[in-house]
Amino acid sequence: MAEKNAAEYTVPGLSLSTGRRTAEILQGRLHALNDLQLTLKHAHWNVVGPGFIGVHEMLDPQIELVRGMVDVLAERIATLGVSPAGTPGALVAARAWDDYTLGRATTLEHLAALDLVYDGVVTDHRAAIDATEDLDPVTQDILIDQVAQLELFQWFMRSFLTTDDGRLSSAGAATEAAAAGRVKDDQAAPAPQGARSKKSDAKKATASNAKKSKKK
Repeated sequence: MAEKNAAEYTVPGLSLSTGRRTAEILQGRLHALNDLQLTLKHAHWNVVGPGFIGVHEMLDPQIELVRGMVDVLAERIATLGVSPAGTPGALVAARAWDDYTLGRATTLEHLAALDLVYDGVVTDHRAAIDATEDLDPVTQDILIDQVAQLELFQWFMRSFLTTDDGRLSSAGAATEAAAAGRVKDDQAAPAPQGARSKKSDAKKATASNAKKSKKK
């Protein structure tokens, strides 16, 4: 972080260099969360298909929550004596990740892609927790609280992607497009022969029972 954006003071109890290093770590997380809230809003506008309204409305509270996290981090950076960078140009110049790749897509495709987005954000937030442990416990507590909320929402999303045997339908995908492709393939795959036979047997049994009831 450029020193021209840093004051000649920080919070009591921290050295100037520690305050600046802590603010530098937070700036990286600020960029990540700013990107996340924009990505979530983009997905909110672009989900289609079955389950649309549930996912569309589920995303908005998380967007507001992440926007609140952004504000908390920016104000903590300022409290530490450093000017927080919140412009689009600063975000694009600093980020090490690509733009979210999905446009209009089904609810499951977006949720599978967003699950990967959350993997990255949570992993890097946890790394920041480790990095601030010996720097500033107050900042570390802020990050810990944010991770708990981010992980909770990732669980909400994963509940749509979890199979009855406890497997994520998008597991193993390395990119957002690949994750979306896996759940799309699952949706398009025909039911196994055994499953179709059981369904047919169930229909026959229902029809047979209906005939018996009419005779009575």
